[in-house]
Amino acid sequence: MTTIDYYISLNSPWTYLGAQRFRDVVAKYSATVRVKPARFMQVFEKTGGLPLPKRAFERQAYRLVELKRWAEHTGLPLVIQPKNFPSDDTAATRLVIAAEQIGLDALRFSQELGRAVWELEQSLADIGVIDAAAQRAGVDVGQLRAGAAFDAALDAVWDKNTAEAIERGVFGAPSYVFADGEIMWGQDRLEFVAKKLARS
Repeated sequence: MTTIDYYISLNSPWTYLGAQRFRDVVAKYSATVRVKPARFMQVFEKTGGLPLPKRAFERQAYRLVELKRWAEHTGLPLVIQPKNFPSDDTAATRLVIAAEQIGLDALRFSQELGRAVWELEQSLADIGVIDAAAQRAGVDVGQLRAGAAFDAALDAVWDKNTAEAIERGVFGAPSYVFADGEIMWGQDRLEFVAKKLARS
């Protein structure tokens, strides 16, 4: 069974745009996914990336064009400039890490948190929004909070994921990293993810 390490940011529209297709691909090939949220501002600092507000006007404008193209291509009702972007995703990310640790569906949960920002225009800083996303994902929030480590321990995992991402050569979200070290960056590389899984 192939394992893919899935480096994500809950604020990333590209992570959300590819989430359902990624779930479909890994289900088709019975792959295992390890969901690894990372602090991508730190990743950018180490790898030469720039946070969105610091990018050239031309790059920011083209990003909006591409988001519109991909929303239309995938049929997702994406809000191109949602009012709660970027959200403070600290609490939500901690719970995704906790879900991963105790064997709940962190993959679907992370997708529903993305939907909250990019379709529903909700804030991930709102605990009610997080709970609703968990419910849509079939994740028991009570079980999740009861089994979760303390915030400091969850933050340590977040930091570890970030350091690991940088060490492995990850520079953007989403990144799909195979056990042999091959990185496929971006939801537009899911066709190649599928092809590699088909050969496994």
